[in-house]
Amino acid sequence: MTRVEPLVEHSGSPSGAFYDDGVVTIYHGDSREILADGLQGGMPKAALVTDPPYGMAFRSGMGGAFGTSEIAGDEDPTLRDHILELWGDAPAIVFGRWSVPRPANARMVLTWEKGNHVGMGDLSLPWKPNTEEVYILGDGFAGHRGSSVLRHLAIAGTVGQAAKGTRRHPTEKPVSLMIDLLLKCPKDWLIVDPFMGSGSTLRAAKDLGRRAIGIEIRGDYCQAAAERMCQEVLDVA
Repeated sequence: MTRVEPLVEHSGSPSGAFYDDGVVTIYHGDSREILADGLQGGMPKAALVTDPPYGMAFRSGMGGAFGTSEIAGDEDPTLRDHILELWGDAPAIVFGRWSVPRPANARMVLTWEKGNHVGMGDLSLPWKPNTEEVYILGDGFAGHRGSSVLRHLAIAGTVGQAAKGTRRHPTEKPVSLMIDLLLKCPKDWLIVDPFMGSGSTLRAAKDLGRRAIGIEIRGDYCQAAAERMCQEVLDVA
């Protein structure tokens, strides 16, 4: 795949953007600073959809490509809660984990069931931890009233492999799951992901023809996300 060079600013492009194709814009930097600057003029009509660092101090137990990976700010929920405080009462969908305190003002908890091919956890127990919690905050959600259990197979494999289904990020979410969530967000509203990782939320938004903004502190993930945005076919990983 052709490497995407960081955006050279031109007339009509957002100042400081790493990537912009008219539908998706990516910013490389600290989400606290970029989001605060963006919200200075008031809250836009936007929904926040993100898998933030929420305090699990991620370390892969499987070795391989992600064995030494760390997620910035994942020591505790402080970074997550700071962004949610900035976001206010606007609609938000936020991933989390049972062992970490839920965000304040969560209105509902969804369960993402990942399939039986994933899950390690405590090997002394006869159950796999193959689910994640998804918190619903704010107002304005719409769409078909369906189940609170979302069944989408987690992405298997390791980073850097060419085979279908391999991950670009240690906690990458399947695009199908993100599409499922975005379909419940207010129609025609901007989608914002301040912890975009390798860009699954942005890819889902683009597949739906929805305007989206992503922020990521690591340049290599900005690069991976930008390359995914250049794929004009549906990403079915």
